[in-house]
Amino acid sequence: MTSAAVSVPMPSIPRKRRSRAEVEAAAPVEGAKRVLLAAPRGYCAGVDRAVIAVEKALEHYGPPVYVRKQIVHNVHVVSSLEAKGAIFVEENDEVPEGALVIFSAHGVSPAVVQSAEERGLRTIDATCPLVTKVHREAVRFAKDDYDILLIGHEGHEEVEGTSGEAPEHIQIVNSPDEVDKVTVRDPEKVIWLSQTTLSVDETMETVRRLRDRFPTLQDPPSDDICYATTNRQVAIKKVAPQADLVIVVGSANSSNSVRLVEVALEYGAKRSERVDYANQVDEAWFEGVATVGVTSGASVPEVLVQDVLRLLAEYGYADVEEVVTAEEDLLFSLPKELRATLKQAGDSSRGLGGRGNRPLS
Repeated sequence: MTSAAVSVPMPSIPRKRRSRAEVEAAAPVEGAKRVLLAAPRGYCAGVDRAVIAVEKALEHYGPPVYVRKQIVHNVHVVSSLEAKGAIFVEENDEVPEGALVIFSAHGVSPAVVQSAEERGLRTIDATCPLVTKVHREAVRFAKDDYDILLIGHEGHEEVEGTSGEAPEHIQIVNSPDEVDKVTVRDPEKVIWLSQTTLSVDETMETVRRLRDRFPTLQDPPSDDICYATTNRQVAIKKVAPQADLVIVVGSANSSNSVRLVEVALEYGAKRSERVDYANQVDEAWFEGVATVGVTSGASVPEVLVQDVLRLLAEYGYADVEEVVTAEEDLLFSLPKELRATLKQAGDSSRGLGGRGNRPLS
């Protein structure tokens, strides 16, 4: 059986760069060069948990271990796990019957779980617990016969998983501009939920417009946008007004990374760019730039940020100031299916996801 693996683009080949002197000659910089390094940045507890789950499964069960979709939305993480023996697939029918498959951090619908059972697959559910919380809210309010307005990006894996919990009750609202198209059965029984990785500001604008139409619209029992998404946006909001350029490390399919680019521009950065790797940074971006802001999405290992900082230092941006707006110490237990295996094997090396220090690989 041939498996159609998830496509992961390889890093671009480093090109010949202009020197620091050439860049500065093209557009001299006024003032001292510096970097404002946003914190928090990078890995969140849910991502750490999911990545550890794949690593531990490979260690204890041996390769291949199949993963439905990208375990997290980061090119480097996925390619690194592939090198260790993980095989990423789009759907369960690409996994040999009886094999082990891990569900990604973004969550899956009940239909996906059922299809795995029908194929006799062994499963490990690496869904982020904060996504699972939204799934449970959807089930709860569907049971009470609410119309559920799910704010999120149609086609995103997390939205597909959540909406699959109660498709007959859920409408997806992609943006504030779609609010006028929403129809409900009973305006007195409407609640909104959201994808966990959205722009906080845009989501609240969507909610405001929804409430203008449905005054008794209910809020979710607790915030659906996750702490990590919120914290990274708060940090870049503080950096952006001072930055001539903001560099966001993160992949194109990472919703929270893309939002960081947008938030930086909305809050005053003169320019904002996203890269997967330092070799994708264009030195032309440095022309006339004194202050560079740097951050990374919630699925980005710190090694990629450090590579960008080394490149910046080569162009005179060696003065790095960390701008800290929050401290994160949240921990999640590994998936229960995996914990049982680790306990039997006497492996107590990592039972939790969520690092006090940022991962370097």
